[in-house]
Amino acid sequence: MIELMYSLVIEATEEPDYFGFYSPDLEGFTGIGHSIEDCLYKAMWGMKEHVILLKKKGLPVPPKNKDPKIIIQNEKKMAA
Repeated sequence: MIELMYSLVIEATEEPDYFGFYSPDLEGFTGIGHSIEDCLYKAMWGMKEHVILLKKKGLPVPPKNKDPKIIIQNEKKMAA
């Protein structure tokens, strides 16, 4: 069972122990981890903290995603 409130994208980098992650459902939410499992753990707690901060600042909180997805992909390079 996926225990995330929002969908999550995990991106593998050229470094074997460095992953970035973000949620397309939760604006401004990003993080890094040393493994896919680390990213999942950090995202689960980080999303909860992010929502609390949004509420404290009086900013809108998107509704929870009833069918969150986890996507694992290679890092997309930014155009220079």
